Amino acid sequence: MSINHVVKQPIDILIVDDNEIDIEAVQRAFKKAYITNPLHKASDGVEALEMLCGQNGRIKLTQPCIILLDINMPRMDGITLLGKLRNHETLKQNIVFMLTTSARNKDLMQTYDLSIAGYIVKENLKELTNILNTYCHINKFPFYGKEITYTS
Repeated sequence: MSINHVVKQPIDILIVDDNEIDIEAVQRAFKKAYITNPLHKASDGVEALEMLCGQNGRIKLTQPCIILLDINMPRMDGITLLGKLRNHETLKQNIVFMLTTSARNKDLMQTYDLSIAGYIVKENLKELTNILNTYCHINKFPFYGKEITYTS
């Protein structure tokens, strides 16, 4: 008798932030909360697009992924990147949470207009880990090429 099993790999998380200290704080918070999803880092929007599209010698990240996106960065800021993601045929499916120090209402409104999943101020990393842990466990993701089926 054959039994088919489907094993889902954990969804990748991309943090886009130019502040290495903030990235390390997120990594520590993830470790403390036992979030073991693959975590990738980009220092700005240009680097993030290269990773998401597999350009300039980078390995393409599996889609969709969760993106934790800062607003204020060099070369390409988070709002510009978010606009590019939402206008791209395949990248628009990524789940984006803003993770920023900006509490400006203008930034909040502009990013929600671009269909973000949430807007989190960086000082709330414990709440971020709670949200992501729950989100990754209860949400059903379209795993394009990420499901592994085997027969036992």
